[in-house]
Amino acid sequence: MLKASLISVVDDDPFFRESMRRLMRSLGYTVEIFPSAADFLASSRVAETVCLIADVHMPAMTGVELHGHLIHAGHPIPTILVTAYPDEGVRSRALNDGVVCCLRKPVDEMNLMECLRVALQSDEPARGDVVSSLAALAK
Repeated sequence: MLKASLISVVDDDPFFRESMRRLMRSLGYTVEIFPSAADFLASSRVAETVCLIADVHMPAMTGVELHGHLIHAGHPIPTILVTAYPDEGVRSRALNDGVVCCLRKPVDEMNLMECLRVALQSDEPARGDVVSSLAALAK
């Protein structure tokens, strides 16, 4: 795992953003935080981001919509979604659309670390099996 890789966190909750910044730094990652999808998309960091952690429920553009936008724009960034309001339908659609995993807030650090490992691994064929097992963990 390349810990010098940039992890971008997009969440409208300032306390969650800051806690994720501290956690990612403590794990050795470079991290940028953004209060909205628009701020992330307008930044120069999109092309450098190797993993995106985004809130499902945000004003204007949700984490699910952000993931879809990035895919359609040719930036298929491995994405981890987080939510305080879990919805099985949203979670299933997101995983079917290629999101690495969906985690419930407050985020369990061990589950997040496993999601990051999967998102940053280079052997893409194994991803589907791990995503299935992570989905069960995240429930």
